[in-house]
Amino acid sequence: MIIVMKAGATKRERDEVIKKIKEFGYKPHIIHGTTRDVIGAVGDERGKVILQSIEFMQGVESVVPILKPYKLASREVKKETSIIKISDDVAIGDKDIIVIAGPCAVESEEQIIEVAIAVKKAGAKVLRGGAFKPRTSPYAFQGMKEDGLRLLANAREVTGLPIVTEVVNPETAELVAEYADILQIGTRNAQNFELLKKLGQMKKPVLLKRGMSMTIQELLMSAEYIMSEGNQSVILCERGIRTFETATRNTLDLSAIPVLKQKTHLPVVVDPSHATGNYQYVAPMAFAAIAAGADGLIIEVHPDPEHAFSDGPQSLTPKKFTSMMEKLKLFAEAADRSL
Repeated sequence: MIIVMKAGATKRERDEVIKKIKEFGYKPHIIHGTTRDVIGAVGDERGKVILQSIEFMQGVESVVPILKPYKLASREVKKETSIIKISDDVAIGDKDIIVIAGPCAVESEEQIIEVAIAVKKAGAKVLRGGAFKPRTSPYAFQGMKEDGLRLLANAREVTGLPIVTEVVNPETAELVAEYADILQIGTRNAQNFELLKKLGQMKKPVLLKRGMSMTIQELLMSAEYIMSEGNQSVILCERGIRTFETATRNTLDLSAIPVLKQKTHLPVVVDPSHATGNYQYVAPMAFAAIAAGADGLIIEVHPDPEHAFSDGPQSLTPKKFTSMMEKLKLFAEAADRSL
């Protein structure tokens, strides 16, 4: 159920509603809207009819059942798109399109600083880089781990760019959160429910990548795991799904963008690098993603892709990234957005 508070309802009235929700054995989640607050009451579906009595409490406008299996992520709970604040001057979901860029993996201080300076100059607002790398092969480079996190933090000091990096298991979540501004859940962990719940208990924004074989509803249910633990700052990422096609690494599902925009208030970003697996296709898919309504992009950039420790073939050089960003401005303007 969602309890819609009246415009101008007092804090005391809201607190009384929250108290009553807890008394009924449900977990309250406050969602702040532009004109009024909404409180989601999440718990056992079988007894939810008891919550209907809250409609007669002071300050309550209505009590409405949530029909979707994903409750807190649904537009039934919040009509307007959520804006996830990353730093004082970076927010995802607002009019500005946020470009996140950087190497697949942190390899050295020289590499990450060089890339960070280059992508910031070109217009990127967030730096990405993997310190912990889940790989298909156990013999592939697994990342620099905490040393990589330190190098990312150094790059943030140099450039002022917030950083996003992947969390691969619940045991290292606290460590990564000490360094990162955004915690990323990769495609292989998109249904690692213990990890989702762990990040839901943390106060950092979460970038949730779609699993390579997940439906849109499954993606939203994964977001629900995070949100049901108290963390409402979730950013969804379309990164391509596994199909029968082999011309690209994955099939970038751009239709997911308008579908998600209709179903959820959470912002949506797109990763054309992992989707295509080929640097030649990254820019065209980035342009198409913005035209389809994406709130941001994640682009892999490496100063020497041929010698990258991971995912070199899909990485743009700083020069190619700069060129892409120049053209991207035109697509942003056409979509009535800014870059």
